[in-house]
Amino acid sequence: MSNEQSTITVSRVIDASAGDIFHLLSNPERHHELDGSGMVVSDEKTDRIAAVGDVFTMNMSNAKMGDYKTENHVTGFSHNQLLAWQTAPAGTEPKGWEWMWELDSMGPDSTEVTLTYDWSKVTDKDTLKKVSFPMISKDELEGSLNKLAAAVSGS
Repeated sequence: MSNEQSTITVSRVIDASAGDIFHLLSNPERHHELDGSGMVVSDEKTDRIAAVGDVFTMNMSNAKMGDYKTENHVTGFSHNQLLAWQTAPAGTEPKGWEWMWELDSMGPDSTEVTLTYDWSKVTDKDTLKKVSFPMISKDELEGSLNKLAAAVSGS
């Protein structure tokens, strides 16, 4: 990975409808089941994601930061096609890193899912000193797609 790279994108076809996948992704209560990094612990009793501008709070944990909360500001929403959000430490505004799930229906029981982790909008010098991007690896993102496939199939 070059120092200039500021996004990681992974894709895979999942044997489920775009509607079923979107229904799962738009429910923050299930996000811990999808997290390939192991940092998402639980949802902070947030409603289903319904529109750009929604904010959902997640309980997080990792070795470097311990236990903490994030507020996720929805930046993209298109029913059965797109969900995106920018993450921020609870009580702060997003610093520019974004998660985007894109769903491309390939039929009633098949969907190409693309997950992008983008930190290209992070410009705050203090954030860049504190946070070593990328925080999540390509393997962890691929793990999220695998976990999504398992969760949506019920296994």
